[in-house]
Parts: sequence; C-alpha cells; structure tokens
Amino acid sequence: MTQKPLIVGRHAPGGEPPTRDEKEAFCPVPSPPDLAGITVVSLHPRPPLADYLVAMRLADAEAAARLKDYMLLSWYDRDRDFEAPQHVSECHQAAAVPGYVDYGIHHGATLKVDVEDGRFVFFYRPVEL
Repeated sequence: MTQKPLIVGRHAPGGEPPTRDEKEAFCPVPSPPDLAGITVVSLHPRPPLADYLVAMRLADAEAAARLKDYMLLSWYDRDRDFEAPQHVSECHQAAAVPGYVDYGIHHGATLKVDVEDGRFVFFYRPVEL
C-alpha cells in the first residue's frame, strides 16, 4: 500500500488560496519586449494600405531616411499571419514576445517600423560598409 504525501497549510486541498506573490512566482506576468536602443516609428497612412508590398515600400523609405544603408531583419504581416524569418515563432508559442520581434532585437535592430498599429511590422539594422 502506497501512502499519499501529506499536504499541509496554504496549498492543501480546502486550505487558503495562494497569495498574489505566490501565484506570480509560479506564473510570472509576461513582460513586454526590451526595445531599448531601438527607434520605434508608428505610421498610420490614410486610407489604410492595400497590402504588405505597399507597407514594405513605405517602411523601406522610412529606413532609408533614418539609416541610409539598411538591412531588413524580420517582419510580420497580420493580414496573412505571416512572418519572416519563417517559423521563428515556433519556439515562442507560449511566450509574450513573438519570434519575429525577438529575432530583430537579438540580431541588431535599431529601427522598428510599425504600420497601422501592428498590421505590418518591420525591424531594420544599419549596414556598416
């Protein structure tokens, strides 16, 4: 005959519910991505843009004006729920930070162009020649 472990105190069945601090220790509140050192530009064109290609041309123009020589690192198209690099969010399914954001941050992005409140998002870095 096996014995069940004896649970005593706050977490025992029928005991007091865990405190807020105890809950956060087990399930920490997701924090927003650290965009320190990244210039964030929000664009709200009117009328709304037709598609991703138009948004990319607009974002590239913003990058060219701010960075001169630039490289597009990662992007997201909410209309098609498509990102690049492809599948980068597979490792981030339960994370608060989408994969394309994490990729941009950790690959040297200095500019984020957000078009229409997240409909299209682009991360750029300068190219040093």
